[in-house]
Amino acid sequence: MSSRSVMALSRRRRRWITFIWTTVLTALIIALIYWEKTAILYILATLGVAGLLAVVAVANLGGPEKTSSDGAANSESTSEKL
Repeated sequence: MSSRSVMALSRRRRRWITFIWTTVLTALIIALIYWEKTAILYILATLGVAGLLAVVAVANLGGPEKTSSDGAANSESTSEKL
């Protein structure tokens, strides 16, 4: 098999796993709403928001830092901009 077909199969498999997880979690939430288990829903919502905040906190949103070979010149140019 070529590397493209292996990558396509891997991508398709990940897509199906994501679809299954989404379906199972949706069914769980609908069941909790139906049986009025609000305490569990509040806990899951709190954990979900905390998890999202943790992911954003450790994400490198600014991209990689650009470094120059001359650190002194870089710090001088930064102080001139201020």
